[in-house]
Amino acid sequence: MTHPVHTLPAAQTLTPQRLRAWAWHKQGLDGSLAGKTSEQVLDHAGWARSVGGANPYLTLFARAGISREQVDRDVKALRIHELPTARGCTYVLGQADFAWGLQIGRDAAVAPFKVLARLGVERGEITLLEDEVEHALKESSDPMYPKQLRDELGDSVRSLGEEGKKKGASTTLPTALGLLQADGRIRRVPVNGRLDQQRYAYTTWGLPPSTIDDDGARRLLLERYLRWTGGATFKQSQWFTAFTVAQSKAALAAVGALEVPTAAGDVLWMLPSDVDRLADFEETGDEQIQLLAGTDSLVLHRRNSADMFADEDKGKKVLDSTLALQADLPDHPILDRGRIIGLWQYDPGKERIAAWTFAGPTAAVTRRIAEVEGWIRDELGDFRSFSLDSPASRQLRIDALDEAAGRRT
Repeated sequence: MTHPVHTLPAAQTLTPQRLRAWAWHKQGLDGSLAGKTSEQVLDHAGWARSVGGANPYLTLFARAGISREQVDRDVKALRIHELPTARGCTYVLGQADFAWGLQIGRDAAVAPFKVLARLGVERGEITLLEDEVEHALKESSDPMYPKQLRDELGDSVRSLGEEGKKKGASTTLPTALGLLQADGRIRRVPVNGRLDQQRYAYTTWGLPPSTIDDDGARRLLLERYLRWTGGATFKQSQWFTAFTVAQSKAALAAVGALEVPTAAGDVLWMLPSDVDRLADFEETGDEQIQLLAGTDSLVLHRRNSADMFADEDKGKKVLDSTLALQADLPDHPILDRGRIIGLWQYDPGKERIAAWTFAGPTAAVTRRIAEVEGWIRDELGDFRSFSLDSPASRQLRIDALDEAAGRRT
C-alpha cells in the first residue's frame, strides 16, 4: 500500500505572522463560519471552555453571530451541552461529542477516590450513593440542587469533617455526582438556562455510552485538537489532553500527524491535510478585528498568547506585569488576524468596554468594540471571565486599561 507524499512548507516561510493568520483561519474567525449553527461552530473551532463565564457565548457570537438566546435554546434542546472532559475541565460540546467527550474525562472523575480512600470511604459506599442519587432524581419531577439531594438522602451522604474540608471533600456527594455525570447517567442543568451563572441543578439523562475504546477516544481527541488549532507542539497537545507521553505518541501516530519545523525554531505536529492546505494558504491584507475572551479556544487550546504579540508589543505591561511573559492573559484580547493588538474588560456600571489598543484604534477596531459592547449590554448584561468574577473584582484592571489608553503615545 502506498501512502501520499506531503511536501512540508519551507520552515522560513512559516513566520509567526503567517502562523497567527493560519490559526485565525482554522478557528473560523475570518468570517468563514458565518451562518453556522452552534454545534457546527464547536465542531470546527473546538470546544468552548466554560468556567461560569461568558466565553461560550462570545465564542459563538464572534464566529457566527449567534445570539445568547439561541445558544440558550441550543443548550435546552441538548444540541450543545456543558460537560467535564479533557483534563476533567468543563467545556461546551456539540451533541455528537457528548459520549466520547465524557469518556475522555472519566479518569478525572475517578481521581477523588484517592482522597476519599484516605478518609476511610470505600468504593461500595459511593456505588450505593450513586444508585440512591439516581433514584431520587428519577422520582423528582424537577431537577434537584445538591442541597436538595443532601436533604433527601440524609445519612447516605456522609460528612467527612474538618479533615475532608482540608482535602477539598466535605461530603461524599460531589464524588458520586461526578461519577454519575461521567457515565452520562445524570447531567447538570443551568438553573436559569444561562451558561454564565454557575448555578446548577441535576437531572437524569441516560446518555448511550461511547462505542469506541479509550485508545480510539484519545485518537479522536488529538485529531480534533490538531484540526482545531491548525498545528501544535507536543507540549501544547499534552497540556490540552493530559495524555501521557506514550499515549500522545500513539495518538499522533494513529492520525498520521507530521512534524513541521517553523521559522521560530518550533516543531508543530499537524494533520497531513493541513500541511497541504498550509502550503497554499495566503494571508489576507484586510483588517479582521475580533474581541475575544481570554479563555477563547484560539488562546487557551495552546496557551500560547506570547506568540500572538508582534515583536514590538512583547514588552507591553499592565499593572507592572509584562503581558507576553504570562501563561494566561489577565485581560481579554483584541485581535487582528491572530495578532493581539490590545486588551479589554467590560464595565457594567457604565455599560461600556474599557479598551486599550497598543497603537491606537482604527475605524474597524472602534466599530467592532461598539458592536461587542452593544451585544454585551443588550444580551448578557455583564461579561464575566469566570464564576467568581464581579465588577468590583475587575475594577482595578478596568482602571489600568483606561490609564494605559489615556497615556498612549
